Amino acid sequence: MDPEAFFQDLLNAVEQQLTAPQTRYVAKTLERLTAGGMDEKGAKERIAACLGEETDAMYRRKRGFDEKSYREKLDAIRADEKFEEDEEEE
Repeated sequence: MDPEAFFQDLLNAVEQQLTAPQTRYVAKTLERLTAGGMDEKGAKERIAACLGEETDAMYRRKRGFDEKSYREKLDAIRADEKFEEDEEEE
């Protein structure tokens, strides 16, 4: 699968999680990151990256989605962090 298409699928999943009552913690993460100064697009990309890590682990380890691990990854995102790609653009 094309990595860009896969990442877009992850972003679409994040958009769904932002409105789903079962994943309110995703919306709270977005609020925390944007309140801390991260732009909304960047915050959604970081959340999608966490979702991608968990999805990858799910397939590699042949196990179900680990929501606890996903939440821990979301909690660990700092509003002042940047992706390597962002740093290269500066």
